[in-house]
Amino acid sequence: MNLCDLHTHTVASGHAYSSLTENIRYAKKKGLKVMGTTDHSMAMPGVETNMIFHNYGAIPRMVDDVMVLCGAEANIIDYEGALDVNLDLRLIEYAIVSLHKHCIQPGTIEENTQALIQATKHPKVKIIGHPDDDLYPVDYETLVNFAVENHYFVEVNNSSLREGGPRKGARKNLTRMLTIGKEKGLRVIMSSDAHIDLSIGEISLAEALLEELSYPKEWILNYVREPKDILAALGIKEEK
Repeated sequence: MNLCDLHTHTVASGHAYSSLTENIRYAKKKGLKVMGTTDHSMAMPGVETNMIFHNYGAIPRMVDDVMVLCGAEANIIDYEGALDVNLDLRLIEYAIVSLHKHCIQPGTIEENTQALIQATKHPKVKIIGHPDDDLYPVDYETLVNFAVENHYFVEVNNSSLREGGPRKGARKNLTRMLTIGKEKGLRVIMSSDAHIDLSIGEISLAEALLEELSYPKEWILNYVREPKDILAALGIKEEK
């Protein structure tokens, strides 16, 4: 059973189509126990302000039996791993860090890999987001070794795997990364990267790839038994 979807977007990201309450309602419909909301920050065109992260206290922890976690998809803006949001903000509970063409020019394999690694410096960074794009080639051996040694989750992004999806070469690149990760004990998380409520909890392509590779379920965060196990893995308190 897929217990969670920790990478979702609302209209606050500037290019998504649903509200937070619409996302939560669909998470409930899909049987999710935990949903994380992770809007983009200001380097992404269409995001006018980061004030949304200052007001996370308005969101209850539990809504219609769905536990709501308040996160951010922080955009990496240089090869030293600088981010476009202040993760010291108390109400941001966790962050995904990722590379986007609107926020940083593609670099060399070494530069892209270094950017992802350096972006994890803040303790709220828990997930390395969609490192699967041909536009940003990555040294997967180095990235996997780093993530395993430092206990980060790496994302298997369902949206990347869609036909006509936003990132090219994702299946090939994820297969390469997961093949290395399977030998080293890489912890992963499947995410929808939903930009409309109808995609919340949709991880079928990611799940199929992991099953094809016989990836150990004990290394996949979505398959833990209880919401408290997700909180523990991310270092988040149950009370906001």
